[in-house]
Amino acid sequence: MLTQYFTVKKRGSVEINIQKSRFIGYVKRVETEEDAQKFIQEIKKKHHDATHNCSAYMIGEHDQIQKANDDGEPSGTAGIPMLEVLKKQGLKDTAVVVTRYFGGIKLGAGGLIRAYGNTTSQAIQATGIVRRQLMQGFSITVDYALLGKLENVLRHSKHILKSINYLERVEFIVYVNMEEKIDFSDWIIDLTNDQAAIEEMDLAYIEIDVSSTKEK
Repeated sequence: MLTQYFTVKKRGSVEINIQKSRFIGYVKRVETEEDAQKFIQEIKKKHHDATHNCSAYMIGEHDQIQKANDDGEPSGTAGIPMLEVLKKQGLKDTAVVVTRYFGGIKLGAGGLIRAYGNTTSQAIQATGIVRRQLMQGFSITVDYALLGKLENVLRHSKHILKSINYLERVEFIVYVNMEEKIDFSDWIIDLTNDQAAIEEMDLAYIEIDVSSTKEK
């Protein structure tokens, strides 16, 4: 299981015009090849009158599934450049479809490669990228007298405060980097003068917004 990886947010799109041709890029997070194919067919149905609906996707923990389709464009000028953008950005479980409405001006092989690659990049940027970080969950239960202090400290810490449950006592659900879990428990004990009930929960992937996959 990967400790972290990059993918896109749920879904997004962008439209650009290049030499009078309309290029519409669609991006979606997918978990299986079946999901990717359904997404591609959905866009093809939506733009059944388009000149081309080219696609690419990369799926799996180790990018086991990689597919690209030029959908009638000259071989290697659409699907492969789109797939290369996914590879370059290190995005997993991601599918992209670029729809083209031909505007009457031929772009040539180099122009097509740039157009499909650029549309893919802009569609990913419009959709947004997240880092999915495998983190250790904690349930921290305290008396209401400690609510304000603990909430303030947690919100200004590097840890992820996922939720607060107002029960008989207050429960904080917090996610922590796995290598810091022992230090975190000690920190909470000190912070609350050992007045907190601390329970480890399951490991979970937590999504953190990033502007690019260069952010670590």
